[in-house]
Amino acid sequence: MDIGEGFPRLLREWRHKRRWSQLDLALTSGVSQRHISFLESARSNPSRTMILQLSEALEVPLRERNHWLTAAGYAPLFKSRDLDDPQMAQVMGAVRMMLTAHEPYPALALDRAWNVLLSNRPFDRLGTILGTMLGADIWERVGGGPRNLMRLFFHPQGVRPFVTNWSVVGPLLWQRAEREAHDLGGAEMQAVLDGLAPFQDPEILWSASEAALLPVVPFTIAAGEQRISMFAVVATFGTAQDVTTDELRIETMFPADGETEALFRAMAS
Repeated sequence: MDIGEGFPRLLREWRHKRRWSQLDLALTSGVSQRHISFLESARSNPSRTMILQLSEALEVPLRERNHWLTAAGYAPLFKSRDLDDPQMAQVMGAVRMMLTAHEPYPALALDRAWNVLLSNRPFDRLGTILGTMLGADIWERVGGGPRNLMRLFFHPQGVRPFVTNWSVVGPLLWQRAEREAHDLGGAEMQAVLDGLAPFQDPEILWSASEAALLPVVPFTIAAGEQRISMFAVVATFGTAQDVTTDELRIETMFPADGETEALFRAMAS
């Protein structure tokens, strides 16, 4: 990639993503507005330190910071490790501890495309319940490959027909995924969204709803006599210096009513 084309374009794109002016970026990063202007117009070439300083100010994800570095002619800095890499042992130990500690309720670790990387036993039991409700091959029917939460919810053969409050939950989930794809530079998530978009009703996804009247919005699934109502809390690593860790999302699910709480406690015993 041409340095004159690549880095200035990335800097402008990410500044526009954050809806910042050059002055906003200057005040936050401690770099003069004049120098930022020179960088964006390719009149100045950035140092490696300058790239890291500006990308930190703009909260650019680590994977994208590597793109900035290579676009400016530098080697990538942040490694992307496999989950079973020995240097990931402490991180994955912490993730497994969080998932286990959340039992008897479901919890899982996701990547930035919402693929399930790890899950606890209650989440796997939830998959069994969904399989009983919707068919044992549910993950294959919604696209196969990695278990993906977006496909589970938004594929026409997924859980969408059984979500009783879809007009509220659907827009919130879709808009959250689109926001993450935009704000985090998530090409993988954008690919998932593009694949699911033809199956969606735009009027529902972008409709105003009564969601603001509630502190949290649960997703409620009902089929026959079985009913499950839950809401989710998402956590991330605040000091990640590895691409894989930076992109990990821990999603813990909580029962939204006594019936669901009793169901998971009964399954655990």
